[in-house]
Amino acid sequence: MDDTEILVDVQVVPQYAGSVDVALVERAVEQTLRAEQVAGPVEISILITDDAELQRLNQTYRGVDAPTDVLSFAEADDSSSFVRPPDAPRYLGDIAVSWDRVVAQAVEYGHSRERELAFLVVHGILHLLGYDHERGPVDEASMRAREEAILGALGLSREG
Repeated sequence: MDDTEILVDVQVVPQYAGSVDVALVERAVEQTLRAEQVAGPVEISILITDDAELQRLNQTYRGVDAPTDVLSFAEADDSSSFVRPPDAPRYLGDIAVSWDRVVAQAVEYGHSRERELAFLVVHGILHLLGYDHERGPVDEASMRAREEAILGALGLSREG
């Protein structure tokens, strides 16, 4: 996939603007879409925010009143009544990541914040593409294997 075929809109809430590596987020998106052979042009939006916002989104959209590390909101389908120009990129959806969880989980799992941030972005994109680790152990193992392969290609393997 040509990099010009991927439009990534990364928004970081002001209090984390100096901490989040936006270029890493963009590379994680590009590597995931390339690894999954997603044909462009495509567009995706990513919000890096805090636990409170993820809890609010989790409650609103999933009925779970608790913070979480990442949420994915896939574009429903191409049969939407919203008219898009024929040459417009395909909109994959939105991902919200809690920077608070990035920091805490990096410590918990004993790796860098960069690896945790990239992991959550990759995880979120795979959900947008139809992966679902909650369907059972086979699906979970498949998703984990894809995540690790993509992180390895980014130089962020567990061993690294």
